[in-house]
Amino acid sequence: MIETMLPDLAPAYGEILMAIGAMALLMLGVFRGNSSTGFVSLMAAALMIVTLFFTVTWQEGAVYTFGDMFVVDRFTSFMKMLVLIASALAVLMSMQYFRDEQEERFEYPILILLATLGMMVMVSANDLMSLYMGLELQSLSLYVLASIRRDSELATEAGLKYFVLGALSSGILLFGSSLIYGFVGTTNFTVIGTNLAQAGAHGPDIGVIIGMVLVLAGLAFKISAVPFHMWTPDVYQGAPTPVTAFFAVAPKVAALALLVRVLYVPFGELAHSWTQVIVFMSLASMVLGAVAAVVQTNIKRMMAYSSIGHVGFALVGLAAGSQEGVRGLVIYMTIYLVMNVGAFACILSMRRKDGMVEEINDLSGLAQTRPGMAAALAIFMLSLAGIPPLAGFWGKWFVFKAVIATAVADPMATNYGLITLAVIGVIASVVGAYYYLNVVKVMFFDKPEEEFMAPKTRKLGAIMGIGAALLILFSLPQVNSPVLDYARMAAAALIS
Repeated sequence: MIETMLPDLAPAYGEILMAIGAMALLMLGVFRGNSSTGFVSLMAAALMIVTLFFTVTWQEGAVYTFGDMFVVDRFTSFMKMLVLIASALAVLMSMQYFRDEQEERFEYPILILLATLGMMVMVSANDLMSLYMGLELQSLSLYVLASIRRDSELATEAGLKYFVLGALSSGILLFGSSLIYGFVGTTNFTVIGTNLAQAGAHGPDIGVIIGMVLVLAGLAFKISAVPFHMWTPDVYQGAPTPVTAFFAVAPKVAALALLVRVLYVPFGELAHSWTQVIVFMSLASMVLGAVAAVVQTNIKRMMAYSSIGHVGFALVGLAAGSQEGVRGLVIYMTIYLVMNVGAFACILSMRRKDGMVEEINDLSGLAQTRPGMAAALAIFMLSLAGIPPLAGFWGKWFVFKAVIATAVADPMATNYGLITLAVIGVIASVVGAYYYLNVVKVMFFDKPEEEFMAPKTRKLGAIMGIGAALLILFSLPQVNSPVLDYARMAAAALIS
């Protein structure tokens, strides 16, 4: 009789709970119809909070399960925590929006649940197979979410563009994975890293390097880094605003966490090859995000280019190639979550009697008609611009500090252009401040327009107030110490 050993399920309790919960809520929605949307949304958010409890309370070191395809450590726990918080807030922020638009669909919170489940698998992936499974579970859900408003031409166009380009990026990633498997003989990250470390003086086969670059290109699409950013402005503008808020944070956090693990665990020995690619993507993303956003008049489209620029800043930490750089990236993404969720809570409040408005000029004179919202949005814009002493400044401080430290410690690092990267990054940050400050100028100095309707729910006001307070108070040790300490432990779990 053949004995089979069940894998250790404890590290994946959160994912298992999410999967079972999503199926149960799907059945509830099927039998009760769209009238159950509000209840399903609340239950989906509650499910994420319970899963967050499992994630936060994980105290053990690195644990591998499912044939070493799935790993849980402090790095995965912290990044999953960010994903779950962003996803739960996206569900809560969307409830009143779809109710006002009379487009409640019970599928929406379930799709976010399934996308979040895919992101959690991505973050814990330790194998090319589990990487692809998590990535596609996330992507398929996001394609549907982008076009969930079936009667909207913009939403349909956004979903179609996202699907076509996403399918192309998945094909590129699969081709790269097949090359890696063909030349190394395994798909496991740890074994790939060991084999490459033992390659000897002749180094790895050229096929492995090509495969790594293709995998990197596929993942760059998911974080909308230049030159794989072309889908972002159209999808952000065409998708419903709550969906755009979700796209702007959770998928980027998960994809960046996956990118960090892919580059440091299996391909750490090839840092001299991928650092140059990361430096280019970081430079191009920062510059394009700063320049292209200047001419935008739609605030969602402006936020799309803003997200491209911020991905470039986050990649600065990855380009540093050090534990300090990963720590800076983790801190940056934590602050990025607060800034973007708060900014989109303000955008969701841009509603007049005739419906939602999205143009920057619609914010004219907001300080006179809705001073609280204007003050909160000003804080989010100034933090996104990196104005001290707000949290956005400290996010950039930590990534630039890490990359300069690497360049000073290793003179050879100048060959990768790390000093140039830091200098251009600072310049791009200054240029990018223009369009953030323009929003503040429109709110405080332009002639007032028709007043926005007061939100019918206090959720948006609470998210704005708490987010703005966190960005202001981040300079205090009582606020930033837990984040800095946990980010240090998360980076140490990945890079010893």
